Amino acid sequence: MSAIASTDSKLDAALAMRDAIAKVATGPEYSKDLSFDEAKAAMDFVLSDETDPVQTAVFFIGLRMKRETDDENKGILQSIKETTITAQANVDELVDVADPYDGHARGLPMSAFIAPVLAANGVPAVCHGLDYVGPKYGITQHNVLKAAGVKIDLSPAEAAKQIENKAYGWAYVDQAQFAPRLHDLVNFRTRIIKRQVLTTVEVLVKPITAKNKTHLLTGYVHKAYPPIYAELARFSGYDTAMIVRGVEGGVIPSLQQPGKLWSYYDKGEETAVELDPKSLGFEQKTRAVPLPKDIPQLENQGASIIKPFDTDIAAQRAAEAGLAALNGEKGAAYNSLVYAASITLNHLGKADSLQAAADMVRKTLDSGKALAHFQGKA
Repeated sequence: MSAIASTDSKLDAALAMRDAIAKVATGPEYSKDLSFDEAKAAMDFVLSDETDPVQTAVFFIGLRMKRETDDENKGILQSIKETTITAQANVDELVDVADPYDGHARGLPMSAFIAPVLAANGVPAVCHGLDYVGPKYGITQHNVLKAAGVKIDLSPAEAAKQIENKAYGWAYVDQAQFAPRLHDLVNFRTRIIKRQVLTTVEVLVKPITAKNKTHLLTGYVHKAYPPIYAELARFSGYDTAMIVRGVEGGVIPSLQQPGKLWSYYDKGEETAVELDPKSLGFEQKTRAVPLPKDIPQLENQGASIIKPFDTDIAAQRAAEAGLAALNGEKGAAYNSLVYAASITLNHLGKADSLQAAADMVRKTLDSGKALAHFQGKA
């Protein structure tokens, strides 16, 4: 590309951002929605080397204040996907475990251990995330797997190879590896403080795919989000999707209260089913694995990052609980893995019922097979 062409391209991107801000940030009565192309062009500018941080912040806040539309979400997701490094694993199907990237702050998350449990039941799986990001700055899959001794800096190609390796059948891939331009915005997002559209769409980038079908497992809290996630999942190319009303928006439902699962097949319309933890024999007094009371609180963090507690220590405790569950130790961590994996196996038709799927999962946990897949020793 010539210097003149490059300059023209940067000018076009800057003008696209200017036009987008003029539409979305003109107050509650006069703000206008962006088309898919307009949202994508603005996000292209955000991901470029010429980003103006003030304009970018106004753009994201303006979108959030007026509420993002499906076209805006899709345009921003498409821009991110075009800068994403992807890989295809040589497996027929793959489950993408997409837990919230900002982590968990009210309990110890077990989502990082779902992928090896699925692998132990014959279903290859991938999970992904990053070290920390707002607005929650909680315990992430990255934190937990790092504490458990897992290599968290695999390239997408390396992750695909590990998934193909039957001794593993699963892998973790970090946003820093598959979407470096998006990952470069982490500190900028910290300065924005509040949730913005990136929190919604980043879990749907789909860094690893299968030869045949790629399935999504993700979570939500607020009732408005299932149709949003379903539409984005279809747009991103997921063949089927499971959208769980999970604890803290994660992929694992409450162990204590009834929940809900939205799902679709063959990119069709989503439907809902009720979930009852008691149907699987859970008698928990807590929604998830409790956060230990002795986790140290952090002081003097400065104005930029406000973590709820020492997430490194909390991640170590989560890793210990998850590894024990993979080795058959009963409790909330064990039940969390049984619940999420059972939902997935039942959805994929690997078992005739949720209860039958739970029996399959318990066998792989009790036998140590799930732990073997976690360690790459199956």
